[in-house]
Amino acid sequence: MEGTRRRSTTTTKPFRKLTDHDESSALTGPKASDALPLPLYITNALFFTVFFSVVYFLLTRWREKIRNSTPLHLVTLSDIVAIFAFVASFIYMLGFFGIDFVQSLILRPSSDVWAAEDDDEDEEDLLKEDARKVPCGQALDCTAPPQKLAVVPSPPLKPKVVDEIPFPTTLNEEDEEIINSVVAGKTPSYSLESKLGDCKRAAAIRREALQRITCKSLSGLPLEGFDYESILGQCCEMPVGYVQIPVGIAGPLLLDDKEYSVPMATTEGCLVASTNRGCKAIHLSGGATSVLLRDAMTRAPVVRFGTAKRAAQLKFYLEDPANFEVVSTAFNKSSRFGRLQNIKCALAGKNLYMRFSCSTGDAMGMNMVSKGVQNVLDFLQKDFPDMDVLGISGNYCSDKKPSAVNWIEGRGKSVVCEAIIKGDVVRKVLKTNVGALVELNMLKNLTGSAMAGALGGFNAQASNIVSAIYIATGQDPAQNVESSHCITMMEPLNGGEDLHVSVTMPSIEVGTVGGGTQLASQSACLNLLGVKGASKETPGANARLLASIVAGSVLAAELSLMSAIAAGQLVSSHMKFNRSKKDVSKVSS
Repeated sequence: MEGTRRRSTTTTKPFRKLTDHDESSALTGPKASDALPLPLYITNALFFTVFFSVVYFLLTRWREKIRNSTPLHLVTLSDIVAIFAFVASFIYMLGFFGIDFVQSLILRPSSDVWAAEDDDEDEEDLLKEDARKVPCGQALDCTAPPQKLAVVPSPPLKPKVVDEIPFPTTLNEEDEEIINSVVAGKTPSYSLESKLGDCKRAAAIRREALQRITCKSLSGLPLEGFDYESILGQCCEMPVGYVQIPVGIAGPLLLDDKEYSVPMATTEGCLVASTNRGCKAIHLSGGATSVLLRDAMTRAPVVRFGTAKRAAQLKFYLEDPANFEVVSTAFNKSSRFGRLQNIKCALAGKNLYMRFSCSTGDAMGMNMVSKGVQNVLDFLQKDFPDMDVLGISGNYCSDKKPSAVNWIEGRGKSVVCEAIIKGDVVRKVLKTNVGALVELNMLKNLTGSAMAGALGGFNAQASNIVSAIYIATGQDPAQNVESSHCITMMEPLNGGEDLHVSVTMPSIEVGTVGGGTQLASQSACLNLLGVKGASKETPGANARLLASIVAGSVLAAELSLMSAIAAGQLVSSHMKFNRSKKDVSKVSS
């Protein structure tokens, strides 16, 4: 037990720790450590050992009673003895901490526990050490008379200052002036790029102004290392930094006799590893094959007429093959790649929805088809002047929403991908059997999804793979909604020895030019797949190949996840790969 050190006025002698008897004479009243006529450390060790041993015994007995459905209030002689020992040791521990420890803090300072005798130099060091340990100096026996402490009023509270910002390291007077103007609302934040002519500087000033306005730090959001010029006017407005997402590689995926290393940007553990295992199973079984069924992006404006009859007249006009050439001429003049394929109309009272489908080359094509539709509307206005255009998009397209029209008619690229997995590979790589996979697929992906009223969701995890590849390759992540429409089929072959597995995805919306595909990181991932930019030989070939790779990756992931579920390994694998032991909040960006 610690005591106070006191300056001695007598001759110098070494420090001497007083005995238990000396200490007890300085205290008033009995102590818990006097329970046994033994040295203090032996008494403490004995009671602590008894306490924890009894706790362990009682918990073990409690668990056995619960397992055996024995009432907890029925106790044996050993239980009674254990409870008595628990109470006794617990009382001792309370007494030890409640009496000895408190006395050492309150009463001991008034007694000479340590006889400190040393030279003046050692005394000064000792007092300095004590001053550090006891900031108020209350435990020191000072000879000076006590002084009345002056009450100092507390300073006024100040607003919490945000963490130090690593960038910019210095702000010149001009930047400070602009920041203050943004904070005061005099300069719109969105106008910084045009006013300054420097996108990086604009992002830094906007970031600093945001931190001052919100009193929140953005120190964990990177700012350096990004080309802000590349996103100006097409990818993101008012940037203050960028988010880091790790990119993993699954594969090689053997698809149509070619190997592909598939980039996947994700923060979900197990996803890349699972897809990689599926790629291995496909590769060992001879690879997968894909077929492109349809390639057409859609846009569906909504127009209104005075009567339903008049709306129907336009419907019949557009669906008449004799009028298709003149309408397609008006549509196709907007782009050298956009070519009108067909128009499907739906009537709701006097409102008409016209679903235009067209090819878009290697672009995803939403802007391309919208420009073509606008040209057609302008053309139709001449023959139907009473047509009231309510919107260029009437949700009959249908974009970024699950819909039956996309599930049935398709949107973007419609792809089917299949593989025959050998029985040995199912057993050795996937750790399950063909019969279990076929049964699970029927009950989960087909029957279970039907019971849930799923729309295009007859699969295990197509959305996982579509999202990861879309983010890595610069696609529109929101289009994951309809692009993940997928039905997974599994059937036994060769008397149940081998497995036929396929995925049918009617609306994969991808492009290799435009949008986020031009950014450096996303462009590198497209280059890894061999589909960067527009195809010079065949327009649209790169985008179609990317859609086939997406479907092949979904096939691999479906195969692996379904096998993990059939083998009962889903939870254990996620506990192993999806639980970080590092505090990532402390990792610097």
